[in-house]
Amino acid sequence: MRAVTHCRRVFGVLGGAAAVAGLAGFLMAVGPAAASTTDLGAPVPWGMGMQASASPVKDRIHSLHDLLLVIITLITIFVLALLTYVVMRFRAARNPSPSRTAHNTTLEVVWTVVPVLILVTIAVPSFRLLYFMDRAKEPDMTLKVTAFQWAWEYEYPDQDGLKFESYMIPSDQLRPGQRRLLEVDNEVVVPAGKDIRVLVTSRDVIHSLFVPALGVQKYGIPGRTLETWFRADRPGVYYGQCNQICGVNHAFMPIVIRAVPEAEFTAWVAEAKRRFANDNTTPRPATAAADGEAAVRLADGSRGSTSQ
Repeated sequence: MRAVTHCRRVFGVLGGAAAVAGLAGFLMAVGPAAASTTDLGAPVPWGMGMQASASPVKDRIHSLHDLLLVIITLITIFVLALLTYVVMRFRAARNPSPSRTAHNTTLEVVWTVVPVLILVTIAVPSFRLLYFMDRAKEPDMTLKVTAFQWAWEYEYPDQDGLKFESYMIPSDQLRPGQRRLLEVDNEVVVPAGKDIRVLVTSRDVIHSLFVPALGVQKYGIPGRTLETWFRADRPGVYYGQCNQICGVNHAFMPIVIRAVPEAEFTAWVAEAKRRFANDNTTPRPATAAADGEAAVRLADGSRGSTSQ
């Protein structure tokens, strides 16, 4: 009788755990939606789940994430319940003469086939997502990204080779409302609703272009050019960072992508060509600030430099 009562308590706890897991899944699912009403494309205080989706790639990442969350939650609850049952049902006090059964064909087939089916269920959408993320079929424009310690160079081959470098704005130069460690002197500007092919490489060590809201994550490897793509479905500002440890100032390589209507993008290209046309300054080195924050010290007249 005590064993039955104990089992009921255990399964009651398991039921509570399942409810908590379900609540966690729900909160992770609604987390991005809640974020979209506050700050699209940027981290938010006490944010839960992933950033709100702003691209078809990110939509599919969310879908795969939700599927995996359900599968792993069910597996965890099942294994925990099974272990609890075995411990209570086959303990020494209840089984003074244990069974000597060594094989059960049906059981062995089940515990072989079921994991295979689970893996197939995971593999099919995973491979679909990988191929979908790989490259744009008919891109509207190309953006080449070259990483280096510790900043980014952006080039627009379709806009007469427009090229510029982008450095983090140090904390002591931020304007009110700007985000520490996320703002840059030169933002990437792209037309909203257009498929953007992104070519990523590096000058020195391995870096990684990572913009969560757009579902972009691609390594920059010296001597190689890797391809990915994104489409910002609506205008907005999308923040990212290098997410591959690349040296002492790795944490100070932010990325800012601003998606604008096509007419505004055309006007920006014309202005940017004039702005960067005669700027042939050498790349600025990164220096460590007195407070320990590694940052690029931007002189008032040197913003918007391009590489040689």
